[in-house]
Amino acid sequence: MIEPILTVGIIIFVGFILGEIVAKIKLPKVTGYILAGVLLNPDLFGIISEDFVEHTSLITNIALSFITFSVGGSLLFSRIKKLGKGIIGITVFEAELAFAAIALGFFVLGSFSILSVGNSVLAFILPLSLLMGSLGSPTDPSATLAITHEYRAKGDVSSTIMGVAAFDDIFGIVNYTIATVIGGVLILNQDLTLNSMVLSPLVIILGAVALGVVIGFILNFITCLIERETEGALIVLVFGMLLLCFGLASLLGFDELLSTMTMGIIVVNFNKKREKIFSILERSMEELIFVLFFTLSGMHLDFSVLSTTYLLILFFVMFRVVGKVSGTWIGASISKSSGKVKKYTAGGLIPQGGIVVGLALMIKQNPAFDGISDIIISTIIGATIVHELIGPIIAKTSLKRAGEIEN
Repeated sequence: MIEPILTVGIIIFVGFILGEIVAKIKLPKVTGYILAGVLLNPDLFGIISEDFVEHTSLITNIALSFITFSVGGSLLFSRIKKLGKGIIGITVFEAELAFAAIALGFFVLGSFSILSVGNSVLAFILPLSLLMGSLGSPTDPSATLAITHEYRAKGDVSSTIMGVAAFDDIFGIVNYTIATVIGGVLILNQDLTLNSMVLSPLVIILGAVALGVVIGFILNFITCLIERETEGALIVLVFGMLLLCFGLASLLGFDELLSTMTMGIIVVNFNKKREKIFSILERSMEELIFVLFFTLSGMHLDFSVLSTTYLLILFFVMFRVVGKVSGTWIGASISKSSGKVKKYTAGGLIPQGGIVVGLALMIKQNPAFDGISDIIISTIIGATIVHELIGPIIAKTSLKRAGEIEN
């Protein structure tokens, strides 16, 4: 058995190298990180033990607290006002219709396929469908951002894409929170009461938001008192408070990711040092966090369920595209956006990665979802690879047709 410290070194090194390789062929680094995890998967070559992979929840949770904090940090109120109602309308419809299309599609698919054999509709298919749907809302802005920067795209379509991609993770986390609560009730065969279906989710969501607000303002207060504003001091303080927020949410039964995301919202909107805080984290910590997190994600892929999930991957991608395209068109129509925005924005919202893989891994940590977590993780990781491969190509084509890039 390889020493744990050597294992971590192998994960970081292999993840980094493959990330650099795929970047050379103009693909997002996250694709390389996930592929590295697949190569290091215990079921493939046995380089790293399965026992090590099963005990990586601590690293995963630390990474998720950072990622969700960064997501919250993108929700600057003044920026939302500048973006206008068009982007907000598109975000709401494309995120929620992606959720609805996948959830409904998987429910119908599950009821009439191999998944229905020996499995209860209420205790298996419906929870699986709701959780899959919640994982369809988020978009990975990094892939589209790379395209817009590389080709210097400018215009209404590229601006709308980046605005929407920055905000739909919020809806993804909220959808996920609601889906996990309802899914847990269904799987555990609890009575469908007002408390279990409405009050319990409200407590989990509102409690997470309240905790994030409190910890966020405490962090803001402490940063005002710190005289020495070294990067190291800020990193230590932010990570300490992030883990405190995540841990307290877990202890109190609130949603951990929603609480750390709310904390990011409070910091970016009410901390005078917000630009310094987020720039330091992005510059100093982001790549290490991403290498560890996404490489570990690939290592959780269960090859034994791929024989059934390859079709689920295909349907997940198809249903999500339908939801994104129709939602963008409806949102743009209601908001009276331009014809170009209505027609070409959806093409930049196809890439998916980042937070969605983290949400899938959080499902695996919940014992209630033991019967469906491997199916979800394998489907999401497979779909993420597909999305990250085709997403940048579709985004470039859409921006080119919109007349916002020249080649």
